[in-house]
Amino acid sequence: MRISILTLFPEMFHGIFSHSILKQAQEKQVVKYDVINFREFSEARHKRVDDYPYGGGGGMVLTPQPIFDAVEAVQSSQEKEERKPRVVLLCPQGEPYSQQKAEEFAKEDHLILICGHYEGYDERIREHLITDEISLGDYVLTGGEIGAMAIADSVTRLLPGSLGNEQSAITDSHSTGLLEYPHYTRPAEFRGLKVPDILLSGHHKRINEWRHHQALKRTYERRPDMLDEKELSSEDEKILRQIQSEEKNG
Repeated sequence: MRISILTLFPEMFHGIFSHSILKQAQEKQVVKYDVINFREFSEARHKRVDDYPYGGGGGMVLTPQPIFDAVEAVQSSQEKEERKPRVVLLCPQGEPYSQQKAEEFAKEDHLILICGHYEGYDERIREHLITDEISLGDYVLTGGEIGAMAIADSVTRLLPGSLGNEQSAITDSHSTGLLEYPHYTRPAEFRGLKVPDILLSGHHKRINEWRHHQALKRTYERRPDMLDEKELSSEDEKILRQIQSEEKNG
């Protein structure tokens, strides 16, 4: 996979792509990252990329020319067999990012992520260039770089060969529509606090049942909104009734 990031601050990405899973994925040739300063494509004096908004108002707006030219340059460097890339705009007005969207992006050959700054983008960028608008949440950041890092990280870990254990991505929180169950490791007892006996039993069927029960319980307690969107089995509904009963009875 190829992930191209258009930004005014390419140095912000040096650290994240030089460590941990993202570094390993590049070394294994699972993914290739391109970080491009779209200021280099500006035809304006002093390589300017922003201007005052028509109609007045506060702040500056990113002009279309540098971003259009940068995206077209990246697209022209594609291998012929690649599908047309998804062009993703990072902005507060976009669709809230989710694990489901990460899984969708991970099926692509090429993502182009555009990191904005200033007051916003010239609307022609939205209307005629991009395929997706993504927001990390209902708050405003200085620029799109942190959002691009989050997308690159979440997508990369889903690519085959990125993780040492492929099951890790499958059982991550949100991948199953539930929050992940609690984890424990050695020692079995620490300061009088013990690991649940079931996890030491070696009975894998019962362990899986316990983990599923705990995932449902944790989701019910912390993110009940997720359960409204998940199709629950009759067994899941039975477990939830039991959890609710335990809650009422203290």
